[in-house]
Amino acid sequence: MNEKFFDLKKEKQDRMINAALKIFAINGYKHASTDDIVVQAGISKGLLFHYFGSKLGLYEFLYDYSVRFMKLELTRGVSENTTDYFEIRKQVEMSKMQVLKNYPSMQQFLDRSKSETVEEAVLAIKDQRDVLSEVYTDLYNHADKTLFTENVEFEKLHTMLEYTIRGLTNERFQEPSFNPEMLYDEIADYLMLIKKLAYKK
Repeated sequence: MNEKFFDLKKEKQDRMINAALKIFAINGYKHASTDDIVVQAGISKGLLFHYFGSKLGLYEFLYDYSVRFMKLELTRGVSENTTDYFEIRKQVEMSKMQVLKNYPSMQQFLDRSKSETVEEAVLAIKDQRDVLSEVYTDLYNHADKTLFTENVEFEKLHTMLEYTIRGLTNERFQEPSFNPEMLYDEIADYLMLIKKLAYKK
């Protein structure tokens, strides 16, 4: 990756990053077109390849950038002193919302990458693939599980919420009027509803 990319004006950097995130998130690596990316970004194809060398170079950069950016927001947005599982989740979702304000397609790009099957793309990101899952695991390990009622199986509840939040995010992302704040509010409502059912009185 050409380090001179970061010498560009921030607005142009973000325009290129957001265009690429969106195209890769929607189409996956194999079907993502650099022609579509440059049109979306409003730049020349030559400029894109000048900074990233190839489609694979761009994908690898995007993944590394996304992991670093998301990790930074999560580690500074979630308090280590919070032990209420649902409050931790709210702080996680608030951190992700802050990311989406700058990079609306970043979460979808990261989610899509989990099911990526093209070998060259998988190999390009393999060293970074577990970084965020380890961050999330560490955050949720702070949760006090004694607050749950005895009939709640924590891992199943956690998995259910993962699927619910991801499904809701993907659904809202498809809407032309996608709004990160409204998505956060909706997710927070679900979390508080489940909390009332899952915690001891």
